[in-house]
Amino acid sequence: MTTDLPAGPLYPGYFADPFVLQVDGRYYAYGTGLHGQADVRAFEVLSSPDLRQWTSHGGVLEPLSAEKRDYWAPEVAVQGDTFYLYYSVGQGDQSHHLRVATARHPLGPFADTGQNLTPAEPFAIDPHPFQDQDGAWWLFYARDDLGGERPGTVLAVAPLHEMTRLGEAQTILRASGDWQRYQAGRPMYGGVYDWHTLEGPFVRYRDGQYHLLYSGGAWINDSYGVGHAVAAHPLGPWREPQPGANVLHTTPVLIGPGHASVTTLEDQDVLIFHAWDDAHTRRQLHAAPLRWEEGGPRAQVAPSAPVDTALPSE
Repeated sequence: MTTDLPAGPLYPGYFADPFVLQVDGRYYAYGTGLHGQADVRAFEVLSSPDLRQWTSHGGVLEPLSAEKRDYWAPEVAVQGDTFYLYYSVGQGDQSHHLRVATARHPLGPFADTGQNLTPAEPFAIDPHPFQDQDGAWWLFYARDDLGGERPGTVLAVAPLHEMTRLGEAQTILRASGDWQRYQAGRPMYGGVYDWHTLEGPFVRYRDGQYHLLYSGGAWINDSYGVGHAVAAHPLGPWREPQPGANVLHTTPVLIGPGHASVTTLEDQDVLIFHAWDDAHTRRQLHAAPLRWEEGGPRAQVAPSAPVDTALPSE
């Protein structure tokens, strides 16, 4: 097992919602933090030969307009000789919709295709493109849903046609526990709700099953963590073998870790995720070996110096 990954952040800057793509022996990391506006490309991209040393290449996505907007959670898929960057854009935590941009190189620049992938959704974030064993593509994402016993943000999936068009979406996983509570008494959509949040989906096919990693809780504090569900098909039904943030959660050395994706290094699966710095001013890029156990995947977080466990101020 790979054990010599850095115990702390891989990059000193703000780098939330990280996704890592491996192309021709090099790793490219895309993350939330750099928002698009006039003359400023969104989404900082980093590259590395080994997941240890990283170089920043600046913004990668041409902005939609001169107006500053909030660009969140990029992920990149490759089909043929085209790179497809999926992301959400909105203002603050309002009116986010999913979009896709294309480029001929992982460093871009990416240009938006001009399509809103989720025009009927009031709020959609965290797109995750997944190619099935038969070559078909699916897009997993998070969306708001007021139904069920725990209203809030749930996980959905839709078939992805020609990489730029979504079919009918279906909810696949809702909140199942108190650890996924984002905020009690949250005003939303003209009502007040005990709001729960599932977000940041990532799917891995392994040993004849689909494994879904997702983040739950409130990203702003130490309730945030990564849970796990399994299914025999992307549409489910999905079940949680061991409910809870059992893949990754707050420890004395990590505060609010989450929004995970998986890559490989030396034939070992590696979990890529963000966590708060000890001053609670920025979320930073981290990596840890991922061990697959009988009860599900577990991040093997290396010990490090303890950090302050107070909640982030923002």
